[in-house]
Amino acid sequence: CEDCGKSLIGECKVHGPLIRAKDRVIPSRARLTLPHYLTLRVLELRAGNQQILGVFAKKGIQKRTQFGPYVGQLSTKLTCYDESRLVLQVLKDGGKYFLDTPNEDCGNWMMFVRLARNQEEQTLVAYQHCGEVYFTTVKPIEPHTELKVWYAADYAKFMEASAVFIKEESDVSPLPPVAKEPVDPWICSSCGSTFATFALLESHQCIHKDRV
Repeated sequence: CEDCGKSLIGECKVHGPLIRAKDRVIPSRARLTLPHYLTLRVLELRAGNQQILGVFAKKGIQKRTQFGPYVGQLSTKLTCYDESRLVLQVLKDGGKYFLDTPNEDCGNWMMFVRLARNQEEQTLVAYQHCGEVYFTTVKPIEPHTELKVWYAADYAKFMEASAVFIKEESDVSPLPPVAKEPVDPWICSSCGSTFATFALLESHQCIHKDRV
């Protein structure tokens, strides 16, 4: 204590504790690289104050807008795995390496982009070009929309993952989802025979109609 002129363990019992001044909190490298028209939102708070973040558009973004390259450490194995993010690999000097981001100072903002669970919510496609990974918008993105990504068809093969195809304007409309067949069997009202599906029952009933 400079007032007592004594070296003490802990606080000075006469003059009290020191006034602690905290350093200014500096955003991580990944957060500092976020483009001005994008923002991070906390979607979930898990145990240990772990934040689940998503990247959202603050204004409209045109289709065919390219982001990247993705920044990460080249590694032969992942040190940090998040099921809500894409696993990314690149081909370098004949070897296949992961783009690992163990913390926010090892990557850029693209590490926060969550994977798309289906075709409808996908807004970005990930692909490899010249040993780097880029994200490109596959549709116009409206303000307040979350950016979500999946692999391009060729990159999906490289990653040994399934491909999600975005419907282009010239494509035909997708077929409606196939309804699940009920668990109970289908019963023919004419003869009492049972069938696993309605299609089989319908085909069977044609026999009765032919006989009539």
